[in-house]
Amino acid sequence: MKSYLHIFGVIVMLLLSLHQCKQQTEPVGPNQPPTTTLYNLPAENDTLFALVELAWDGGDEDGYIAGYEYRYTTTHLAFGDSVTTDWIFTDKDVETIAFNSKDTLNRQRFEVRAVDNTGNVDPTPAQRTFYTIQTVPPEVTIITPDDGSEQFARDEVSDWWLGVQLTYTGEDKDGVIEEFAWRVDEQDWHWTRDTTLYISPSEFTPVGGEHTISVKARDNTNIEGEIAQVDISLVHTAFEKELLIIDETREEEFPSGVDLTDAAVDSFYADIFGVELQDMWDYEYHKLRVSEVEDRVPPLDLLGQYKTVLWHTDTRPSSEPHEFPMHQNYLRDYLNVGGNLILSGWRVLKSFAWGESFPVEFGDSSFVNEYLHIVKADETPYFPGDFIGATAALEGFSDVRVDTTLLADAFPYEGLLSNINIITSRAGFTEVLFRYENPDDSDLFQYTGQAAGLRYTGTAFNTIVLGFPLTFIRQDDAAILAEDILEYLRNN
Repeated sequence: MKSYLHIFGVIVMLLLSLHQCKQQTEPVGPNQPPTTTLYNLPAENDTLFALVELAWDGGDEDGYIAGYEYRYTTTHLAFGDSVTTDWIFTDKDVETIAFNSKDTLNRQRFEVRAVDNTGNVDPTPAQRTFYTIQTVPPEVTIITPDDGSEQFARDEVSDWWLGVQLTYTGEDKDGVIEEFAWRVDEQDWHWTRDTTLYISPSEFTPVGGEHTISVKARDNTNIEGEIAQVDISLVHTAFEKELLIIDETREEEFPSGVDLTDAAVDSFYADIFGVELQDMWDYEYHKLRVSEVEDRVPPLDLLGQYKTVLWHTDTRPSSEPHEFPMHQNYLRDYLNVGGNLILSGWRVLKSFAWGESFPVEFGDSSFVNEYLHIVKADETPYFPGDFIGATAALEGFSDVRVDTTLLADAFPYEGLLSNINIITSRAGFTEVLFRYENPDDSDLFQYTGQAAGLRYTGTAFNTIVLGFPLTFIRQDDAAILAEDILEYLRNN
């Protein structure tokens, strides 16, 4: 009996083994595609704003959902054309989509299909048709630079010149601006969220000449607005010449008893600085011939040829200041790209704060503080004449003396100068060039030794301020002073 049971067990084991082998060799069934379902909103044939939120779901009987693909076809009903996007993959089941809505009314056919873990897609995507109303494109306004403006440029950026400044604003009446884009001429667009930036000189080919800057915006419905643009002219600074002299001295306003003509003053400056008359710009001559203040100064293409500008104003103003403070932005631009400035004259610092009582403090953002590096200044009285000259404060510079013969017959000077501007507080990287000198028996002893000349040595530019008029300095002394200044600027 036991043997029969043993045989029966063996037979059962063999049958089970054969059944398993048969199951393993049977072919596997085909992979089933996933299915996709769209939620109820938006409803079929709804009319909506262009920014639409859609939600969907998917299922897969023999795997799992790896993601979804969607696309839409826009038909512009008035224009009569259609456009279909490519399939876009997402691992999300909710998306807010900006539909193309350029026409007054736009029909949108949206399709979405699930993708399973094997890459199989739903062959019958879920669909929804609805309509979107026209969206208003965003608008851009360029603030700077001005259309048709001219400005300096150099090959490389510096601490003071960061490139061509571009500032703009945008508005989207029915949405939100997501990004702006700018370009130079016909080059590639640069997308950014910034509304103020500096364009590198590498974007301009060549750096000098005429260029067009364009800006556009894209809103949250993916619509790009019209392109705003300005045309500008860039003057590439050459600096191949050493010195340009801008003459704002009004000889007809010299004190009574001073007999100096325009030709005499021009000759004086030409001699002491060793320049030709073509290297001099007569500000007063141009002032008589042009009404616009900005046209009284040298054009940028001329100014940019010179490494250094000397602006002198050697007449004493009484009712109104000198005009060079009206050109502060002009001088800022020149200094920012690496030019040097020598500023000298009678009441030269007073003209920057004409309506204020001296002593005066210049604010951090003022031209005098930021570029001349002068924090506080004072002025000696109108009467009596007290300034006999200036003592050199640095090695390599020499003392200078007033030419008393020029002022001998001028009241109330009696051979000396008054209303001299002195620097009582200065910013960093400056050195006193000259100190105020008056007679030993002067009652104005508080000014003795005060700074009457200052120099600033910077990373991009250098400036020199003289608080007294050079015209009334002995010519031999002035010539030595001029050579010392030029030598310093050549080496810095």
